[in-house]
Amino acid sequence: MSLSVASPTEIHESGDSALRVVAISADSEENWLTVHSLAHWLEGCGAEGLHGAVPTYDSVLVEFDPLLVSARQMRAFVKLGLTELGRAGEASVAPRYFDVPVVYGGEYGPDLEKVASHQGLSTDDVIRLHTGKTYTIRCLGAPAGSPMMDGPDFPKPVPRLKDPRLSVPAGAVSVAGRQAVIAPAVAPGGWCVIGQTPFSVLNIRREPLVPYRPGDILRFRQIRAEDFGDFDGMELQPSTLQPGALQPGALQPGALKARP
Repeated sequence: MSLSVASPTEIHESGDSALRVVAISADSEENWLTVHSLAHWLEGCGAEGLHGAVPTYDSVLVEFDPLLVSARQMRAFVKLGLTELGRAGEASVAPRYFDVPVVYGGEYGPDLEKVASHQGLSTDDVIRLHTGKTYTIRCLGAPAGSPMMDGPDFPKPVPRLKDPRLSVPAGAVSVAGRQAVIAPAVAPGGWCVIGQTPFSVLNIRREPLVPYRPGDILRFRQIRAEDFGDFDGMELQPSTLQPGALQPGALQPGALKARP
């Protein structure tokens, strides 16, 4: 992916040590590319006083040290960056591909039937839609670098749980609204859990803590509950194949088997 022209933006002060840059075009994909390309440019520009840039779906939080640089100066620098993106068509980092095995339903996906009922679908249809597309990781969220993605092509947004769980297991595969996510670590959660991956996502001895970054591409693959233990101790890693070329069993011979 690359950016041909930067989206129009608004810049707002966020306290005395940050700016929030919001892309406001009607094209959500262009907005996402703009804020992530701007964050990439800012991270590599070496500006004095700039602490970091945290992009999301359509905005980026630019953090700075107010003792070294003023908000006015940082605003001017952000505008320079946007101009450079518009001139050069800043290219994003090439995506990596991740194939994620998932056991759906039962103890691994306690909300699968609830989601199916709300959507007016069978549980098989929910699984088919969830596994039937590739997902671009839009940004990293809480907790612990959760991969935030656009959701499956369900007929309706998925409501959050009325009573959030106090503990959702690591590897939980969840949906809410028009979004999808994997839980890297045990944490409370109000999203509907429809499955679980046996892969370990978070590694506290690794830098970065998670193996993916925004812009990477992910695909879910259904496995049987009895195959969950076959992946014990395995970590989520980029695949050498693109999602369209991945076949069941590509992660570990004989491990990925579709339900009959």
